[in-house]
Amino acid sequence: MRKIGLFIGIFMVIITFGLNILGLMRLIPLYITTPLLFLSLLVTVTIYNNRNRFRGFR
Repeated sequence: MRKIGLFIGIFMVIITFGLNILGLMRLIPLYITTPLLFLSLLVTVTIYNNRNRFRGFR
């Protein structure tokens, strides 16, 4: 399940990076594409960071 989420996150980063390039060419508003890129990067890093976390001895 986590590998699928990581794959989807990386895919979303690639898609939003392409949209951000279109935003830099002024084809799409940049104030829409930049937060999308930030959120996709944040979700991907969060999914990757929670993979090997020690959760205690319970």
